[in-house]
Amino acid sequence: SLIGRLMFELPEEMGLIAVAVRQTQGKGRGGNVWLSPMGCALSTLHISIPLHSNLGQRIPFIQHLVSLAVVEAVRSMPGYEDIELRVKWPNDIYYSDLMKLGGVLVNSTLIETTFHILIGFGVNVNNSNPTICINDLIAKFNREEGTELQPLSADCLIARTVTVLERLIDIFQEKGPNGVLPQYYKYWVHSGQQVRLHGEEGPLAWVVGIDDYGYLQVHREGEGVQSVHPDGNSFDMLRNLIVPR
Repeated sequence: SLIGRLMFELPEEMGLIAVAVRQTQGKGRGGNVWLSPMGCALSTLHISIPLHSNLGQRIPFIQHLVSLAVVEAVRSMPGYEDIELRVKWPNDIYYSDLMKLGGVLVNSTLIETTFHILIGFGVNVNNSNPTICINDLIAKFNREEGTELQPLSADCLIARTVTVLERLIDIFQEKGPNGVLPQYYKYWVHSGQQVRLHGEEGPLAWVVGIDDYGYLQVHREGEGVQSVHPDGNSFDMLRNLIVPR
C-alpha cells in the first residue's frame, strides 16, 4: 500500500494517516476481505512505538486500544454515553453483542529498536448495509429515549478516534495494561460469558479477562485460568466457541 511505503520516508515526529472514502481492497484477519461501502469510516494510521516501552513489549494490545478508542470516540461525547457500542476481543466493534459494525487490523514492522505500526480500521457510520451502523444506533436511541442526538460523520469519528487513541497510548506507556483495562472491560461484550473450547462438545470455560499481553483468559473448572491466543484460535461469537484454526 502507498502508506506502507510512505511511512519510512517521513520524519519521525510527523504523523501519517490515510482516509478512504471508498475502499476496494479492504483486508480482514486471516486473509478475509473487508467490504467497505460508502458511509464507512475507513482509515490507516501510522504510529511509532519504542521496543523498550510498556506497549513495545505488548504489541498485541494495540488492536484492543484501537477498538476501545473507536467506542470511546462515540461514548465519551456528552449525551452519547449509552449508545450500545462495544468492543469484542480481539479486534471488533459491535452493536451490543448482536452485530459487528467494524474491525481493526494491525501490522507491525520492527526496525532497530522501533516498531512501525500500521493500524487499519473500518467502521460503519452512515451505511445501514451490510449490517447496521452507528447512526442507526443513534436514531434508535433518539426514538426510545426522546433525545435529539445528532448523527455522526465518518470524518468526525476518525478524528475523535485518533485523539482518544493517542491518549490511551500515553496512559498505557505510563501505567501499563492496568491503566486501560478497567475502561476496556466497561465496554467489552464478554463479561461473565461462558464459552466452549475446541468445539461444540468441548469443555466449558468462563471468560475472565485478558492477560498482560492482550490474550484472552478463560477459567476452566479444576484447570485454573489459561490464555487463548488470537493467532491460533478463532472466537465464534454467535456460537460461543473458541476453536483452533
